[in-house]
Amino acid sequence: MSAVIAPGKIVPPSERTLKNSTSIAQTVQHTFTMAYRGLVKIRRTPEQLVDVTVQPIIFTLMFAYLFGGAIAGDVQSYLPALIPGILVQTVITTSVVTGTQLREDMDKGVFDRFRSLPIARIAPLSGALLADTLRYAIATTLTFVMGFIMGYHPAGGLGSVVVAGLLVIACSWAISWIFAFFGVIARTAASVQGISMLVLFPLTFLSNAYVPVDTMPSWLAWFANVNPISHLVTAVRELANNGVFGADAWISILGAAVIVAIFAPLTVRAYMRKA
Repeated sequence: MSAVIAPGKIVPPSERTLKNSTSIAQTVQHTFTMAYRGLVKIRRTPEQLVDVTVQPIIFTLMFAYLFGGAIAGDVQSYLPALIPGILVQTVITTSVVTGTQLREDMDKGVFDRFRSLPIARIAPLSGALLADTLRYAIATTLTFVMGFIMGYHPAGGLGSVVVAGLLVIACSWAISWIFAFFGVIARTAASVQGISMLVLFPLTFLSNAYVPVDTMPSWLAWFANVNPISHLVTAVRELANNGVFGADAWISILGAAVIVAIFAPLTVRAYMRKA
């Protein structure tokens, strides 16, 4: 029989350590279990995928027909520059959901229930981050498919397109650690979304995603050139259009590694204090 701890009873430190100590293999298993929970949530509430299904279509159509003629002369000539920009903006913006849903689960007491289970304490957090990679994959696929329907044919070939998509997904997963940190420390899900959009919108629009940098004022061009979003967009363009894994791709990977190195420990530490 399993013992039931009465409400208010103090659990000895030795018992707490035994409960919360798990091997690496068990932690990985629990992480995949929690990731599956996230996928089940998506299946039961498919409206959660609106941002990664509808947004790429609307943004591609809107920007292509609004700016295609003005920037590139016609829509077809604008697509090789536009599709990578739409892709990066859509997937990076999608990573905000990680923090908002994490905050919602914590507010609803879901994580309190997880805390009573014999699972790795980090599993609910790592599982949520893993499940969200499916959202990034859907957004990436739909963006390229929409571009293909409109006449975009990447000259780099299918292999380079896949590598470009994986690069965006990896960088977005790294950035999701930032929003997960906001989700742990913020008071409400609305505040997480508000803070995140306040950061993301200037970064995505003040970049080379939609317009050439050389058309900007000098001070703004300087910011766009050092903007990490610009490096990622350029990397995707070089891969999809030319099949080249260039310096911007390496810069993007290095930036993603730095973000994970900084925010993963911060997020885990903040989460452990509350879990």
